This record gives sequence, structure tokens and C-alpha cells, in this order.
Amino acid sequence: MMNVPVNEPVITDAAKKYVTEAVESGWVSSGGKYIPAFEEKFAEFIGVKHAITTTNGNSALHLALVALDVGPDDEVILPAFTMGACLNAVLYTGATPVLVDSEPETFNIDTSLLEAHVSPKTKAIMPVHIYGHACEMDAVMEIAQKHNIAVLEDAAEVHGGTYKGQMCGSIGDIGCFSFYGNKIVTTGEGGMVVTDDDALASRMRSLKDIAHSPDRRFWHDEMGFNYRMTNMQAGLGLGQLENVDTFLAHKQWMGEEYTKRLRDISGLRLPITKDGVLNVYWMYTVLVEDDFGMNRDDLRAALKEKGIDTRDFFYSLADMGLADTARKDASYPVAEDIAQRGFYLPSGLALSEEQLSYVCETLHAIAGS
Repeated sequence: MMNVPVNEPVITDAAKKYVTEAVESGWVSSGGKYIPAFEEKFAEFIGVKHAITTTNGNSALHLALVALDVGPDDEVILPAFTMGACLNAVLYTGATPVLVDSEPETFNIDTSLLEAHVSPKTKAIMPVHIYGHACEMDAVMEIAQKHNIAVLEDAAEVHGGTYKGQMCGSIGDIGCFSFYGNKIVTTGEGGMVVTDDDALASRMRSLKDIAHSPDRRFWHDEMGFNYRMTNMQAGLGLGQLENVDTFLAHKQWMGEEYTKRLRDISGLRLPITKDGVLNVYWMYTVLVEDDFGMNRDDLRAALKEKGIDTRDFFYSLADMGLADTARKDASYPVAEDIAQRGFYLPSGLALSEEQLSYVCETLHAIAGS
């Protein structure tokens, strides 16, 4: 029996070298050459003017919302089907989250429902590019511009993904990224905010560094945050970013191979890619249909017995007590359905052809095909 982890990163030699250099230089906290180098290279990669490191993706979202002056009298629209960090970031500001159901093909926010959730209190829309596939950003931007609403893209899961030729994270007013260990570019823990807006960039740089007064260090005219990335993490990120094209190619190979080898299994719905989108397959997702012969949880258990690790989908945020203060619809049929039937297969950058073949052969054996 082979053991196949759900995710295993690949740490490049350059990343190891830069981390070692950061340690040996003595710049182990938030000073040192790798922080500006990583920010500059990431801004170039995404195609924006400014990139600002943070402690993680959650703090990146919070920092962006504060920079947009989101507060207790405001509402922020976000998908019901996403990771809880998105909801937390809105709650940190005291604003009211407004949850919108997903569309069933890519699991992203259903933009056909979006405008109905706009109110005079709506300050921002937070589209989340789920599992590596871009949201329908034309519709998001059209509604935002019509109502003079800011757009904050959560691009944590879509490093290198594009929508109609534009990099995800570069389309809205601010883009937010996570560099957690399972992301395409990792710093272990870490995040980034990106923008073309000079004023927003300046404000986020100040806020993430405890909002020191520009005239007097250690003097604070407003509340800031310690959301600083370390030089060691930035060195790791820079070394990983230098290999991002190879990482993205591996993800494309993985997505294509899984699709080719699993498409004949009845009752297993595979991911799709819409026209105009570069899907980076951050995770290879499947839905277990009624005619598969067992439910999602039983299938995951059967795979686990064979040494194959998987993860189930996000829950609908609307079902959580954390969302008690949110403005919610009567139900979220798509989010609730995919949360019960979806999971993802081993999808890490270290996934080998031998491991992928074993996963596919095991799924065929379980399905009896």
C-alpha cells in the first residue's frame, strides 16, 4: 500500500539558500533585503504596482478592509461557500457580512445573485477564487462600478490563475494572497496585499507596521497592526516564486492527468474550466453524485484505508454560529449541497506520477470500473 498525502510542498534549493542567508545575516525579523525583493518580484508576477507582505492571508484580508475604511455601519458581500477566514476578516472590522450562494460549476460566488444583495450600506464585495478557478470578474466589476463599491479579491488559492488574460488579484481594488504551506507559492505562514492604488498601498504599509507616525517613530495617531512578515519567510517566498512557472506546469499536468484517468467513473463529477479562465488546480476537486454507489464520507474512508489522504469541502458559512450577525438568505442550496458531496484528492506540488496513478487506480477499484 502506498501513502499519498493530500498535500506536500516542494521547497526549492534557492528558497533554502535565501532562508539560510537571512538567518546568517542576523536580519531574522521584519528588516532585511528579502522582504522588499519578494514584494517587488510578486508585484511583477501579478502585474501590479504595489505588493505588501503580511503575516498570513487572514491578516491580508483584514488589512485591506481597514484600508478601505470598512467599519461597523458597513456591509461586505462575500460567498457563503468559502473558508472561515474570509468571514473572520469582515467580523474583525465590525461590519455586517452579507452571504451569497455559489454557482454549481466552479463553486464561486453566483454573480447572477450579486446585485440583489447590494444595499446602501454595501462598502465592498469580496469575490473568492475557489480552489484555483477564477470568479466571473466582469460581472463583479460591473456591479461594483455601478454602485461605487470597492472590490477586494481573495486570491489565496489561485496564484498564477487568470481571468480573460488578467492575473487574479489584479482586477479589483485590492487583491489578497495566502502563502500557507499548501499554496502554490509558500512562505510557511504569510500573505500579501496587492494594488495599483498608491494611496491604498501607502495606508496598508503603515497599518501593517503598527501605524507609526511618518514624522515620529513610536508615535501613533491611529490603531495599526503587527502584520509584518519576517525576512526569513520572505527569503523562502522569493526562492519559491522563482520556480513558479514549474509549479504551475505541474499543477496543469496534475489536473489534466486526473481528468483523463477519472472521467469514465460514473457518479464522480470532475472540475471544469470556463472559457477565458486559466485554472491552476490549486486542489483537484470532485463531487460524489447519487449514482456513484456510496456517499462522500464513505468514499473518503475507503481511500484512507488505502493510504490516500483527502480533504472534504468547506462548509457553508451560513450554517455556522460565527455568521449569526450576517445578513443571510433563507437557504443556500448550492453551497449546502457541494459542502456535503465535495472533496479534493491529493494535489500537492510533490505529487508524483506514481502517486497519481495509484490514486486513480484505487478510485477505479472502489467504483468497480
